[in-house]
Amino acid sequence: MAGRRALHFVFKVGNRFQTTHFFRDVLGMKVLRHEEFEEGCKAACNGPYDGKWSKTMVGFGPEDDHFVAELTYNYGIGDYKLGNDFMGITLASSQAVSNARKLEWPLSEVAEGVFEIEAPGGYKFYLQNRSLLQSDPVLKVTLAVSDLQKSLHYWSNLLGMKIYEQDEEKQRALLGYADNQCKLELQGIKGAVDHAAAFGRIAFSCPHKELPDLEDLMKKENQTILTPLVSLDTPGKATVQVVILADPDGHEICFVGDEAFRELSKMDPEGSKLLDDAMAADKSDEWFAERNKPKASG
Repeated sequence: MAGRRALHFVFKVGNRFQTTHFFRDVLGMKVLRHEEFEEGCKAACNGPYDGKWSKTMVGFGPEDDHFVAELTYNYGIGDYKLGNDFMGITLASSQAVSNARKLEWPLSEVAEGVFEIEAPGGYKFYLQNRSLLQSDPVLKVTLAVSDLQKSLHYWSNLLGMKIYEQDEEKQRALLGYADNQCKLELQGIKGAVDHAAAFGRIAFSCPHKELPDLEDLMKKENQTILTPLVSLDTPGKATVQVVILADPDGHEICFVGDEAFRELSKMDPEGSKLLDDAMAADKSDEWFAERNKPKASG
């Protein structure tokens, strides 16, 4: 559908310092913006938690034309149990492979020129040992589904995604809104999809005027709406409107009005410093503890 964009995937992170190290120093992403919130999100952006939390957007370039990661940190929660729902993000970056080797971050070659690597918390990434010129290195997000045909009906027929590839034998399909955007890969698995506590959320934008129609369509089709159309405030920044849906396997999907989101998602040159300051102030954070460890005497 014209005007729709793949935006980001939301990760819940328990160790903010190690996670920041992975995304910044291993993958080579930049901190695009960092925001602190005193109470839980009205659309459960930080999960089912009411307390203080932070959001850090990291990526290879501006959110206007790059698929990025949203790192959600709930103060006081050190880890989340993983399910089988998120199967990985694939990106093309020989620099990331080089960084991982240099920093001795574990890599395993799963196919020729493709390396599996784990972020803190166990989230898998697949690094293709090649580089793309003038385009986003993030190629696809892979999610597990229990019934591929049912999922294809939802994502293609209802949400309007184009099917780029489909393999019945391997029970997989590749979908997207545009050739130059990050794709969504659906991978069939045996049994139920388990989201556990670490469940993420994938976000897309659409023209603001489409949000009510999208909500109406989901009601008409008896599909799950987790959060009806609501306005979300970010201190000192643009207010956006979102609808939160769930696909047949319970994968959370955020649709946000594109016009306001472009304003909200402008890169903040102070983002990296804001994150570092927040980690320094967080006494539960490993970074703070390590930095302030007493020196051995003698």
